[in-house]
Amino acid sequence: MRQREDGARRRPSGRGLLALPSLGWTAVFFLAPIVLLAIYSLGQIDIITFEVTWGWTLESYTRIGDGLYLEPILRSIVLSAGATLACLVVGFPVALWISRLPARQQTLALVLVMIPFWSSFVVRTYALVNLLGDGGPVADLTSALGLTDDSPGILYSPTAVAIGIVYSYLPLMILPLFVALERIDRSLEQAAADLGATRRRTFRRVTLPLAAPGVIAGCILVGIPATGEYVIPAILGGGKTLMLGNVIADQFLKVGDYPFGSALAMALMAILTAFLLLGRGRLRRYEEVA
Repeated sequence: MRQREDGARRRPSGRGLLALPSLGWTAVFFLAPIVLLAIYSLGQIDIITFEVTWGWTLESYTRIGDGLYLEPILRSIVLSAGATLACLVVGFPVALWISRLPARQQTLALVLVMIPFWSSFVVRTYALVNLLGDGGPVADLTSALGLTDDSPGILYSPTAVAIGIVYSYLPLMILPLFVALERIDRSLEQAAADLGATRRRTFRRVTLPLAAPGVIAGCILVGIPATGEYVIPAILGGGKTLMLGNVIADQFLKVGDYPFGSALAMALMAILTAFLLLGRGRLRRYEEVA
């Protein structure tokens, strides 16, 4: 009997077999590319033949500190942080308003939030070119208000890139915020009002702390992809406002310096992993308190 039990334990269960396809997919298309990037980042490029030599050196990582490449890294972090904060400021009231609607109206509002995802990401980004460029509605509005004097608009500037990131990733902030706000027990806010708390104080002491998991989840969903964004800076930046994703692509596709491009990619992953672990740690702390 004991031998049968030991044999049953050793044989893979049905649940384990069901996980094999996803594990194989992850190993081939996620882990293997990361390993290749790590290996390439330790190599060197021959400036004459442009071939990779395996010297197992950290020279590519030391080049990241150069001012030429440090600027796009800092710009990526600043634009990502600013766009994430803007998505939070804009998305929180929208999510709060949706969470207060009746069930049928909530469904309609959520569908309206999701509609931008029904069209191509590239097409939506190119649509902003006409809005932000010279002669577009934004340039005409700022000129009519006297904010600019015959300026060619804000296209091909960091501001245009930030607007594109906010426009593209705003739904990813609204959805987790809505989930967190919709789960809040309304009786807690009513109890705070009965105890004499004003609406502002109730929001600050009750609603906002209980919505913190949604805030953290939204910041993770927006901040991580925005830091490595490539399409939006390429279209709305016009080659003048480069982010780290554009620099990495240029190293692979234009320069052909695979070791340095791999080192930049590994540095980007390290930044995003640190941000993800920080967000997950805060989220777990709020879940334990709740």
